[in-house]
Amino acid sequence: MNKSPRRRIMAAVGLMAGLVFLAGCAKDAPQDTWQPAGPNAEQIDNLQQPVFLVAGIVGIIVFLAVAFVVIRYRDRGQSIPEQTHGKPALEVTLTVIPVLILIGVAIPTAGTIFDLAKTDDTEMVINVTGQQWWWEYDYPSTGANAESYGVVDPIVTSGQLVIPENTKVLLRVTSRDVIHSYWIPKLNGKKDGVPGRVHLLRLEGSKPGIYAGQCTEFCGLSHAYMRMETVVLNRADFDAWVANQLKPYESPAEGTLAAEGESLFIQQCSRCHQVNGLTNADGAPIIAAPEQYMVSGAAPNLTHLMTRNTFAGAAWDLLTPECRDDVWNANTEEFGARYLAGVSAECLNQKDLREWLRNAPEKKPMYADPTKLQATDGKYRGMPALGLTEDQIDALVAYLLERK
Repeated sequence: MNKSPRRRIMAAVGLMAGLVFLAGCAKDAPQDTWQPAGPNAEQIDNLQQPVFLVAGIVGIIVFLAVAFVVIRYRDRGQSIPEQTHGKPALEVTLTVIPVLILIGVAIPTAGTIFDLAKTDDTEMVINVTGQQWWWEYDYPSTGANAESYGVVDPIVTSGQLVIPENTKVLLRVTSRDVIHSYWIPKLNGKKDGVPGRVHLLRLEGSKPGIYAGQCTEFCGLSHAYMRMETVVLNRADFDAWVANQLKPYESPAEGTLAAEGESLFIQQCSRCHQVNGLTNADGAPIIAAPEQYMVSGAAPNLTHLMTRNTFAGAAWDLLTPECRDDVWNANTEEFGARYLAGVSAECLNQKDLREWLRNAPEKKPMYADPTKLQATDGKYRGMPALGLTEDQIDALVAYLLERK
């Protein structure tokens, strides 16, 4: 006998609900709030587990009660069941029980919120700025950053935030354009980046590794491509990372493909992208001026691009899948060395990087053409297509490979 349309729909909905539930149980999901990797995330997990348990028990009771009523009192032509309206004892009971449950949830929730909002115990400061569609990380060379962590000159990176383990890091989160939201699920909750305001977030990782995140506030065309990663290193490896970020610039050897790429970079890219230490033929420093060309007034700093694992707002990996697995799945003792090795020519994800250089707006929609869709006073919203030849892309890739 054929099933009725209603039953087929209910069966399909039930199947989809089951699949969604099972998908949430995936092991080692990179953005899993049930696998905390720091004390802040552990506080959230310690709160959510009993709350979800209570909510689950209540949900089961409600579903069973509804099922009982639907089956027991379905219309068979019988008289109307006895009505409970006007029975104070039952009404008070059904009011008091939910109130007690909500109070039991509200008290620990409020305590956790206040604990997570503490910032007076943080040990270093990093400025985090969101824009369409990537995150910038600025390590100021002041206070504890300089005294305890060796940041004697400002360090500016993007895509991957690097912090020392077991260190309470104060993130000062803001935005250059629209509202964004910074979230590393395994390390802490969300914090909105709002233009003209600075919101504080304490971040701490308990063991070395890479922890993935996602912008959780819809922020425009490429919101889904606005990702972020936090890299936690032990103190020795973090010191090595800082030292490398402060290392003086070295030009490629003359006559090499990388040297050709350097010249091309100066011509095509240095207007927006800063490479610290890069100079022109006269020896004068080349300072990027993205505010003249970009709506946001900023573009990612590429000084040490190949010390990161990602590019274009962490939307794509600089490493091939095999080399990426070697870093992500490294044990605690080996992780630092593998991450600090950076991206080699053998491990470079040539496919995605070349596609990006060939036509960035096609790979990541950005309203890059200032003549279309939005009035931008002739400025670009995102990286435009530069019209590079394959030989020019070869040269740029060779040059970027030396940016360690």
